[in-house]
Amino acid sequence: MDNHRAGAPVPPVSPPLTWQLIINTVTTTVTFLLVALLQNTQKRSDDAVQDKLDAIADALADLMHDTHRQDARDLRAAVGLENRESAG
Repeated sequence: MDNHRAGAPVPPVSPPLTWQLIINTVTTTVTFLLVALLQNTQKRSDDAVQDKLDAIADALADLMHDTHRQDARDLRAAVGLENRESAG
């Protein structure tokens, strides 16, 4: 008598082990490259925002130079501090 009952699910035939390794390797490599791309994009975006903030702070310091010399020095020192922290 046949051991398979009618309507019983038949387990799928698994591909050879080498194909599984190739598929896993390709998937891992693509995932790694996408993560690296996303991190690079985020860093570039952060750098662009920081450059804009530095330009705004520099412009404000220039505007305040004539009327508020101490405020301008404080602002320039803060911008310099940011540059030193991001370089380290």
